[in-house]
Amino acid sequence: MEHSAITESVLESSFEVSNELGVGFLESVYENALFLALKQRGVKVLQQAPLNVYFRGESVGRFQIDLLVEDQVIVELKSAKALIPEHQMQVLNYLRASELPVALLVNFGNPKLEYRRFENRFLKNPSPSSPLSQ
Repeated sequence: MEHSAITESVLESSFEVSNELGVGFLESVYENALFLALKQRGVKVLQQAPLNVYFRGESVGRFQIDLLVEDQVIVELKSAKALIPEHQMQVLNYLRASELPVALLVNFGNPKLEYRRFENRFLKNPSPSSPLSQ
């Protein structure tokens, strides 16, 4: 599945979740609902995918990506009043550390779903050995 088809499927499912649940739930509720919606579409999705951060060849940190879709797209979810620059920096750092090509930042905290799509501008040569561990 190509990146645009993956992100389209994630966004369609996000709108379904937003319309059905509305606002006011914790981020984990939206994460679980979006995970289920994507699975029901037949999309390969991993919840709380581990991401290692390396410095000079040594692991210096580990994060959990909310959703990893089709092993290619990071989905970071928020349930906030508004997206702020720190949310965007978090996604950009995940892209840099993961060496994956695309990420979506989705906010369920408003009646109108808010989202941003990010291309990995840090990606020089896609590496077969990603810091994502299974």
